[in-house]
Amino acid sequence: MRPLLVALAFFALAPAPASIRAQDRNPPSCPRAEAEQPPSTAFTLTPGVAAGPIPPLAPLSLLGGAESQPAGTDPPPADYRHRLRPTPLGWARLPSWCLWVEPATLTGPSALWEGRWFRAVQAAVDTWSGILPITRVSEPERAQILVERRRPPLQATDGRWRASHGRALLRLRHVQREQLWRLEPEVRVLIGPGQSETALQATALHELGHAIGLWGHSDHGDDAMAATPGPRPTLSLSERDRRTVRWLYQQPTIFGRAEAVLSPAGSRQ
Repeated sequence: MRPLLVALAFFALAPAPASIRAQDRNPPSCPRAEAEQPPSTAFTLTPGVAAGPIPPLAPLSLLGGAESQPAGTDPPPADYRHRLRPTPLGWARLPSWCLWVEPATLTGPSALWEGRWFRAVQAAVDTWSGILPITRVSEPERAQILVERRRPPLQATDGRWRASHGRALLRLRHVQREQLWRLEPEVRVLIGPGQSETALQATALHELGHAIGLWGHSDHGDDAMAATPGPRPTLSLSERDRRTVRWLYQQPTIFGRAEAVLSPAGSRQ
């Protein structure tokens, strides 16, 4: 969180805040959600599965493997677009994002650990904000990305239960904002607090990459979106990360457009 310069006289008279928030304002660009269609119009990112009434949340492991390349061809060397997966309704991206981060308390026995978690998440958000329009808000009802301070539940992988420090959960919402219906991705980012601040920042950077639409993994260990990270935590975006984001945000999408309407069967009207 960037420090704010406050006059000492005012600071002495003002009561101490109970928590640290990502941003203590709610700009007009991030209106509050007013209504949502029934759960029958919720979808999750599962390639190869027809759109329909399914559970509202799913971990990245359910997205399927990377898209294979045609025989006799090599993947593009400059980015990892070939390893990304769209939803059944297209690429889950928005022209701009509204993001909420769970506040951290300033007092009590957990203040030190929550402050460390909060600073790490803020640093990761600042990194993505350098290449994408991301507005931080203080009300979760205004956000499409919600970052929560809790360890993800155990996940079944290859018949075994595995723990992780972070996870991104996606669902597709048909939501009303300012009396207009639009299709939006909603991503809950779970970041476990039990890590060093550097490791927390690297975890948040990776999971937020999924949240902004990079639903897949790089095969290069020095990329922020690497499936297997390198020996040191990755705290910045590589050129391959940046090129992949630029490619993704040039792809057409119906998400975020006020005229995008879903029927209960999941087709666009």
